[in-house]
Amino acid sequence: MVKFTAEELRSMMDRKHNIRNTSVIAHVNHGKSALTDSLVAAAGIVAQEAVGDVPVMDAKADKAERGVTIKSTGVSLYYQMSDDSLKNYKGERQGNEYLINLVDTPGHVDFSSEVTAALRITDGALVVVDCVEGVCVQTETVLRQALGERIRPVLTVNKIDRCFLELDVDGEEAYQTFRRVIEDANVVMATYEDPLLGDVQVYPEKGTVAFSAGLHRWAFTLPNFAKMYAEKFNLDESKMVERLWGENFFDTATKKWTTKNTGSATCKRGFVQFCYEPIKKIINTCMNDQKDKLWSMLGKLRIDMKSGEKELMRKALMKRVMQTWLPAGDVLLEMMIFHLPSPSKAQKYRVENLYQGPLDDIYANAIRNCDPEGPLMLYVSKMIPASDKGRFFALGRVFSGIVSTSLKVRIMGPNYVPGEKKDLYVKSVQRTVIWMGKKQETVEDVPCGNTVVMVGLDRFITKNATLTNEKEVVAHAIRAMKFTVSPDVCISVQCKVASDLPKLVEGLRHLAKSDPMVVCTIEESGEHIVACAGEFTLRPV
Repeated sequence: MVKFTAEELRSMMDRKHNIRNTSVIAHVNHGKSALTDSLVAAAGIVAQEAVGDVPVMDAKADKAERGVTIKSTGVSLYYQMSDDSLKNYKGERQGNEYLINLVDTPGHVDFSSEVTAALRITDGALVVVDCVEGVCVQTETVLRQALGERIRPVLTVNKIDRCFLELDVDGEEAYQTFRRVIEDANVVMATYEDPLLGDVQVYPEKGTVAFSAGLHRWAFTLPNFAKMYAEKFNLDESKMVERLWGENFFDTATKKWTTKNTGSATCKRGFVQFCYEPIKKIINTCMNDQKDKLWSMLGKLRIDMKSGEKELMRKALMKRVMQTWLPAGDVLLEMMIFHLPSPSKAQKYRVENLYQGPLDDIYANAIRNCDPEGPLMLYVSKMIPASDKGRFFALGRVFSGIVSTSLKVRIMGPNYVPGEKKDLYVKSVQRTVIWMGKKQETVEDVPCGNTVVMVGLDRFITKNATLTNEKEVVAHAIRAMKFTVSPDVCISVQCKVASDLPKLVEGLRHLAKSDPMVVCTIEESGEHIVACAGEFTLRPV
């Protein structure tokens, strides 16, 4: 059952301290879409049981055919935190309800332009890294893109279920693998660090790193386990979490912590002793179908299983037990809420990257303060094909002001020069919409700090544009996006039947509009050329 309505989402849009705009970025096949589905399930859009069977974010045939995400897909999630979960939260907030505008991005290098378009309209990024493959080429590329847009990252080390089920590695070896992945990611982050962002590196003991099994929908952070153990050891949570990472060892025989391994069989690293081995024990018990032993263990952890779930066997039982104990959606959403910035915070340091005009004019100040009373400043980063043939939605981010249905807006295209009329239009927004994966929810208006989809502007926007109020004639445009790839791969296309030429021209126009990187041109010879980032984009489906 869906736990929220479009009206509730709209009411949350006014609480700019309780909004998180987040992209999910990674190398291809590192598990982004599976984790995104877990987040969607945590917000109640689909049942937990249906996740994995139902393509929540993208049901397009080309994705199924190629086996990878092709386009960025967005969804808005309404998520309620408990008072207990928020007791350590230090930032500003307005109540316990949060709105997470999530964008799942492609990992293939040929679709890097989709990642850039998603990063422009978000403030934080969930970086997903496969624990076995580690930091790959595209991981570094998307991190560089994110930090170039002043996007703050958090990290999840994904597919850790492989360590238990497939590779059967011991705790110390797993710890060294995870540590190496985190260090490699931090090296990349430190390389592209921005002084205005401050320290963007991630640390497990600070809760900015999660360990997840996207396929099985479970995850944890060290603060999760610290909370469980702090009471048992009569320790403060902040002290306990530090002992769960790094050179901290616990001897179960002497019941003492040390900073060096004594060599005793009972002395193990904190992470291994208190995080890795308890998980391994429960997984092995489930896989061996030792149910009596399992119910005893779950009783100590205060985990209740439904009667129908107790009938499950082996892998199915293991998945349900782990999802109940360490639900991935709750863990990752909590990490985003705690460690990623709200629009009101992020726009203060992003304004220099965004606005092309003077940084002390009313438009820059409105963006900086995320001011709903200020002039409208909205950036359209990409066009999304609509179900109506030949029509497109305009996806963008409202940086200041409010965009509403029937509002007359000034559209400044990428070739607009202040004071001139080239690439400039004044048109009305037909509808404002919330993007919900495969469907859309119409709302009356969308205030600053949120992502928005607009209907009725596709005839005037080719790929991206800046929108402002009709009367704001002195406003400058928002800076164009910088892509990490360029359309170097070219192919000539022609009609088998000459009479179909108008259809070909129209199709190429739609293709150029739907992809931020594709360029379609006509040579002097009359030849139609399609240029894109790689041959994978051109592969027919």
